[in-house]
Amino acid sequence: MNFGVNELIKLNMPVIVEGKYDKITLENVVDALIIPTNGFGIFKDKEKRALIRSLARQNGLIVMTDSDKAGSVIRAHLKNIVGDARIIPVYVPQLKGVEKRKTKPSKEGFLGVEGMSKDCIEQALRQSGVLDFADGEERPRITKNDLYLLGLSGRENSAGARRAFLSFLGLPPDLSSAAMLDVLRYMMSPEELKARVAEWQTNTAKS
Repeated sequence: MNFGVNELIKLNMPVIVEGKYDKITLENVVDALIIPTNGFGIFKDKEKRALIRSLARQNGLIVMTDSDKAGSVIRAHLKNIVGDARIIPVYVPQLKGVEKRKTKPSKEGFLGVEGMSKDCIEQALRQSGVLDFADGEERPRITKNDLYLLGLSGRENSAGARRAFLSFLGLPPDLSSAAMLDVLRYMMSPEELKARVAEWQTNTAKS
């Protein structure tokens, strides 16, 4: 799927972001309902939590918070809010920098969603599988057993392997095995996962 320079990407699920500036940035890239959590404000906002829960039950959610610890906390809270409803997590790359409206970087030094270029956001959406999902194409699902057989979960050295593999994929390396499973299920099929693990292992052996 290719998009024109000024063409918005149409998504059929609401997108949850952290703040209003993330929303403004995303509005220049996608045509979708975009809902900011107002950072940790979501923890006390009963009405917004109810809205998110309702939307998730109807058609699922796309969650695009910043790829830092605060973003991870908000993602986890959203997952608790919606229960078993479908969530597609989208991770922007961990890029060092400072957003234009700020005078100093964030605590971890990474750009948030608001600091991402259109190309970065489109690539993050593509990598997450959102664009394929929007076309109605649903991949075979990766299972916990797939991760175990590939040494990414349940083994003595799984935590280190998981961090290295996630870094290879350009994803936050501190994802838990459960969070990684949620992400990979939308990024690739079980066969594609095996191929990427083999590619990662080959590159590791050469370095």
